[in-house]
Amino acid sequence: MKIKKRKNKQMAKHRHLSITREEIAALELLKSTGVPVIDAAQVACATVQMAKLREASASEITERAQQVLYAGLKMLEQQEHTVTLQEAAWASVEARNDLRPTTRRDLRHFVRRILRVEGAADMPLRSMSTADCKRILAAAFGASPSSYRKGRVILSSVFSYGIRQEWTDSNPVTRIEVPAVQEKPIEPLTPEEVEKLQATASRPEFLDMRFSLSLMLYGGIRPTEVSRLQDGDINWEEGHVIIRPRASKTGGGRAVPLRGVRGIRKRERFIPRNWKRKWQALRRAAGFRHWVPDVCRHTFATYHAAMFRNLPELQLEMGHRDTSLLRSRYMVPASRKDAELFWKACR
Repeated sequence: MKIKKRKNKQMAKHRHLSITREEIAALELLKSTGVPVIDAAQVACATVQMAKLREASASEITERAQQVLYAGLKMLEQQEHTVTLQEAAWASVEARNDLRPTTRRDLRHFVRRILRVEGAADMPLRSMSTADCKRILAAAFGASPSSYRKGRVILSSVFSYGIRQEWTDSNPVTRIEVPAVQEKPIEPLTPEEVEKLQATASRPEFLDMRFSLSLMLYGGIRPTEVSRLQDGDINWEEGHVIIRPRASKTGGGRAVPLRGVRGIRKRERFIPRNWKRKWQALRRAAGFRHWVPDVCRHTFATYHAAMFRNLPELQLEMGHRDTSLLRSRYMVPASRKDAELFWKACR
């Protein structure tokens, strides 16, 4: 009798521990993932819990759970598809082959400064935040507002390139405010200083720079633009110089009247080789130890405005979009007498 009771208890226990076909199939499915069954079950349970909807059917919960899981996997794949800031930065530089050599050189210089910041080079582009970018810009360019502005533009261009390559989905630099830069007006050369430059350019060793000096003083042409001029850019018949987009600092073309060339012999009307070195030598020989970049251009704008009172015309010759920059930075109050002396010297 006792043996029979023990046997009935064992059969009841086995019935309690029996596994349904659905449960066996679920276990096999979990095993097929290659993940430990307990870990796979925990992920499945957590996904279902996140997908549970109020009053939803079992099939709706399952469908929602699959959507959640697939969305998560897709996000993980996107996060893994990225590159470091260093790789993205140099790739963006290489992609800009249309830039002039000097511009590419400056671009590489700023990229190096960005990547020298501790920890910046190896940061995954996709995971970088606005706070990360602020820290990098502050460390690399915090001492100079103008450099900070330029560095911000370059870092932003790296992220824009990264978005096109699908290395990231956003540009955190766009949320960084642009620091205001106070543009200081540049004092023009006095008529005496202009005369000193012209007298030095009349010396035999600097005769090949007379034409260049005239273009800068009486045309407002930038030194780099003068150095890039070619024979076809000078129209002697119509009396103007064509600053083509490839030679312009801003990438926009313009035509500038030829002034101050009557006293320059035709054989001296050319742009010499080693222009930058000769321009530096001319300034030193004229006694200028400290030289403000583009001061000839500012001198031209100041005396043009004082003499002719025609800002729209001056704007066109300077290549500006409007007159705001002329008013804020290029135009310094000058006497009518100084303006007359300046323009008299170009005749």
